[in-house]
Amino acid sequence: MGRVVVSRAWAPAYVGLGSNLGDPTAELSLACSAISRLPDTRLEAVSSFFRNPPMGRLDQPDFVNAAAGLLTRLTARELLMKLKQIELDHGRERVDGDRWGPRIIDLDLLVFGSLRASCDDLTLPHSGIADRNFVLFPLLEIAPGLDVPGLGPVSHLARRLDAGTLTRVA
Repeated sequence: MGRVVVSRAWAPAYVGLGSNLGDPTAELSLACSAISRLPDTRLEAVSSFFRNPPMGRLDQPDFVNAAAGLLTRLTARELLMKLKQIELDHGRERVDGDRWGPRIIDLDLLVFGSLRASCDDLTLPHSGIADRNFVLFPLLEIAPGLDVPGLGPVSHLARRLDAGTLTRVA
């Protein structure tokens, strides 16, 4: 008798990308390329890149942010670990106590299907998603009908924010 292989269903996931060191637009492009090569994952959409002022510490260069839409058979935790590995592979150095400091690349798992979770290493949807124009406006571009679990549609969430600080760069 043959072995029965059970594959996981494809789940939609959305990732926020950001960079403000080196050449941020090139860093985001490289990160998208790395995401597209993840196992059991398909990169379906990437938003425009948007320049915006830093959040938190203002004594750093502006950020360039984007959002990516994926389909994946990975679990949320597996996908998060793969994203963190991409950050390390691209030179990301985490500095304790410097939550909003400069970074070569930052990849945040924003939404994973309808999953809601709150653990030490995984919060879904990503905390602060509803208050960050540099997250919502890129998401709005690629997934306006996306329902952020527990918060509502991206299109409704984005209406509450001002896009005035964002400048499309690519």
